[in-house]
Amino acid sequence: MKSLRTFAVRGTALAVAAFILLQAHGRAQDAPPAGAPTESADAVRDLQDQVRQLRSLMEEMREENAESRAEMRQLRQDLQATRALLQPPATPSANQSAAAVAPATSPQPETHPASDTASSSPAQSSPAESSSSLEERVQKLEESTSLIGSKIDEQYQTKVESASKYRARLHGIVLMNAFRNAGRSDNLDFPNYAEPVPPGSPHATAGASLRQSEIGFEIFGPTVAGARTSADIQLDFAGGFPATGNGENFGIVRLQTGELRFDWEHTSVVAGQDSLFISPLSPTSFASLATPAFAFAGNLWGWTPQLRIEHRFSLSDRQTVTVQAGIFDNLDWEFPSNSFSRTAQAGELSGQPAYALRTAWSRPVQGHPLSFGVAGYYGHQDWRWDRYIDAWAGMADWQIPIVSRLNLSGEFYRGRGIGGLGGAIGTSILYGGDPKFPFTPIRGLDAAGGWTQLKFQATSKIEFNGAFSEDNAFAGDARGFATDQNNFGRILGRNRGELGNVIFRPRSDLILAAEFRRLRTFPVFSNSSATNQVNLSLGILF
Repeated sequence: MKSLRTFAVRGTALAVAAFILLQAHGRAQDAPPAGAPTESADAVRDLQDQVRQLRSLMEEMREENAESRAEMRQLRQDLQATRALLQPPATPSANQSAAAVAPATSPQPETHPASDTASSSPAQSSPAESSSSLEERVQKLEESTSLIGSKIDEQYQTKVESASKYRARLHGIVLMNAFRNAGRSDNLDFPNYAEPVPPGSPHATAGASLRQSEIGFEIFGPTVAGARTSADIQLDFAGGFPATGNGENFGIVRLQTGELRFDWEHTSVVAGQDSLFISPLSPTSFASLATPAFAFAGNLWGWTPQLRIEHRFSLSDRQTVTVQAGIFDNLDWEFPSNSFSRTAQAGELSGQPAYALRTAWSRPVQGHPLSFGVAGYYGHQDWRWDRYIDAWAGMADWQIPIVSRLNLSGEFYRGRGIGGLGGAIGTSILYGGDPKFPFTPIRGLDAAGGWTQLKFQATSKIEFNGAFSEDNAFAGDARGFATDQNNFGRILGRNRGELGNVIFRPRSDLILAAEFRRLRTFPVFSNSSATNQVNLSLGILF
């Protein structure tokens, strides 16, 4: 009986776990996961992390299911042995023997078969009924376990076979963008800032592209010193165009991110090329994955080689404080001087990396994260000929669930010389004269900016997003010091953006979206320009 109780508890726990799993999977099909890949490229990766965790849980449950089936077989064998012991013997009963002997000894009073049967039935039928009850319970548990196992097997799929014994997984998104632009910008399919329309050029353009599609490979490695190891690499097709006819349709594969992780229960170590952990959020948009929405317009970003450590403190069951510290490749957004050989940028010439630190507090509220984070950044830059700049920045980010279906999120920053992070529209310094002259003075460009977004989850399948952003490079740093002629083109002072979109998910892996975006860019020494884009997106996650 003790073994049976243990099995019943294990079977019930397994059934409950499977029920929760299937419910979670259903919610993932009907609604975007909490905190999931809706935030541009980070949103896609968050949804893929949710799916990865779901599949890991299904693997564990499959193993437990196999163990339960083995225990079930053993329990059935034990039950059959128990039933054999509880079967009544084939010899006559004591009452029957007494009745046979009674006529030879003395007269007996008349008996009532009904009452005799009634009085003797509990003792005779109790073992059989108990055995039958146990068998029914075991049979029901076995049927339930078999049903759960079939459901888990149905959901579990092995996607990719790796050359090693460790599991590999293919993931990504096939994304089609169709767009129409009114005005001119730096880029046709995912504009980052506006430019003036050249005389004689048409004011409106239209086109379509699949080069924002992404593909990734994830490897689940061994456990090392108690840490789960994994690696992930993410690619897209926005690395440029080959010099051939219709080359716009043959986007070159480009490395976005590639990381190696060591994850303990409360600590993680991450090495590789990844997004900026000091700027973890982005506006929700499937019109812009090759660069996050509002890149160079108030949203700091970069896929940068880095090494970082994270530690999570649990203040209670619902509150967590996360501390992250790391070093970055000290980049400042210089264009490569050679297409094949790499040369050092000003930050790398300083002989030291850039340093960053972030801390954040979070807790769930109404099924959504409530979080606040602050971060800092520092990097020393050597622009040769004893010209040095100290690049620095302070950042803040927030996620606030106003009500169950309405959420506010955003980021703010203030810094100097942070073109390598996308600040000041990608400009770190200004030249006070001819950049080719070694003694031309330079000045680090100050900048401030940020963005905020309001998300309305109308139903489990439809959401609406509205966002506003601005990057403000201080014009006072340029006036009286720098000119357009001495700084490789126009010096951009402000870049302002607004967007509104609707995202429809008939299934968790199917995305239909429509977006309107407006960018208005203000050069320091010329008039502003504006561009509007209407973008229709169709994507399938895999």
